[in-house]
Amino acid sequence: MADLKTVLLGAATVGAALSIGHVMQYGTVKAAPEISTADIDARSIVDTSSAMRRHLSTQAANLERLPEAVTLAAIREEVISSLPLAAKAEIADCAVSLSAAPRAGAVVALSLTAPCYGSERVTFDHHGLTFTEITAPDGTLQVNVPALSEDALFVATFDGGAEASVRTDVPALPFYDRVVLQWTGDSGLSLHAHEFGATYFSEGHISAAKDGEMSRTARGEGGFLNLLGNSAAPGAHVAQIYSFPVGTVRKEGTVELSIEAEVTPANCGREVVAQTLEHHNLLPLKRRELRLDMPDCDDASGFLLLKNAVEDLKIAAR
Repeated sequence: MADLKTVLLGAATVGAALSIGHVMQYGTVKAAPEISTADIDARSIVDTSSAMRRHLSTQAANLERLPEAVTLAAIREEVISSLPLAAKAEIADCAVSLSAAPRAGAVVALSLTAPCYGSERVTFDHHGLTFTEITAPDGTLQVNVPALSEDALFVATFDGGAEASVRTDVPALPFYDRVVLQWTGDSGLSLHAHEFGATYFSEGHISAAKDGEMSRTARGEGGFLNLLGNSAAPGAHVAQIYSFPVGTVRKEGTVELSIEAEVTPANCGREVVAQTLEHHNLLPLKRRELRLDMPDCDDASGFLLLKNAVEDLKIAAR
């Protein structure tokens, strides 16, 4: 196996900041998980052989009071009632719906139905996690998402603004620690977990190339990685999520976590921006922003290795 150049990125090239976005709520909402931030420290240089590759300013407006809302509703009802039956049926058939079902591993199976949005981009938001998918030609989509909250809210939004939301309980989440790496576009980034001293490409090295087996997780022997987002969509949000069963693990030790950035013609000579989310039981959800200055395109090869961009997991046997 050919050795590939890997350099651990120095602390000066990595910035950490709290990333603030909008929150959409539907119905009665419990308190959202608190989000905290911390600095990233990445130091020293090592060689490896990895082949992996709305601030809206709200301003009170003195608006003249409109006539009673019931008048507006009556107008809308009158317009709809005057539509032909075929048009009414078409409006009903275009409804977007989203359902959720908890699965093993504190994962939620989402099912999207959008008959008028076949082969369209749709972006999902879940407590800071964001990823973009493309629907099937009939407007359907199924995707499994590791939950980041026991009271899990999911929102699916199409580019035109149509959206649907769903929430579900995920009682198994306290048994898992989770780390998310997410970005937009072609970043060359990847998340790696080395469980209990595992070397590259061994059974305990979990990455996009080898995402772990649920059977190992069920036995409390190791974690798994989920890949979310369709990179074929222009400007797609993409995420990798590593999960470890801290509630059922059978041995003590450390899971070393790192981020690698492959230097490619697509990202060389520019800044790569990404975010991490870290969920640890009983602690607030932690979010960080990463900014990486990629090497010049004179040598668009090799890997940058960020060993301390996310915290290692300290595991105690149960």
